[in-house]
Order: sequence, then C-alpha cells, then structure tokens
Amino acid sequence: MLTSKQRALLKGIASTYETIFQIGKSGISENLINQISDALRKRELIKLRVLDNSEYSAQEASREIAEKTGSEVVQVIGTRFVLFKRNLKEPVIDIKL
Repeated sequence: MLTSKQRALLKGIASTYETIFQIGKSGISENLINQISDALRKRELIKLRVLDNSEYSAQEASREIAEKTGSEVVQVIGTRFVLFKRNLKEPVIDIKL
C-alpha cells in the first residue's frame, strides 16, 4: 500500500512519462495483461490510456488491470491512469519516504 507521499512522488515522476499502452475495443485480454506485467517488471511505473471506443472507463480498467497484475493504481485522470508495481529484485524507482 502506497502512502500519500509515495503516491505524490510517483505522480510527479509519471507526469513526464509517455503512454505506453492503450485499451480499445478489444478490451483487456490475457495478452495485454502479460505485456503490462512485463512492462511493470522492467519500469515499475507505467502510464496507460483508455480509448473512446473501449467498453471500460479509465477507473474500471485501472482497477481490473491492477488486480490482474498485482500492481497499485497511482492515479486516474480523464482517460489516462498510472500503475506502479515494485520490482523487489531490481528496483528502478526509490520511493522510501
């Protein structure tokens, strides 16, 4: 569970990140979950976007993906959301506050 200070730090870092995944009309597939898990393992923090033609809202998609990948939702703004999952073996982001 992230503290409010950790969440604020991650929001600041994510603000400079590009969106690397989009959820569209095909929804949230097992292949997409695997790709997101791989990206989280390497980067720890990723930004995603829900397209207008998706059956999901950003809030719904963020919750479902976070649950399936074991990550945490950092923030949801409009159609974009940010996920974080700590890599215990090779940490990328230092969030010890």
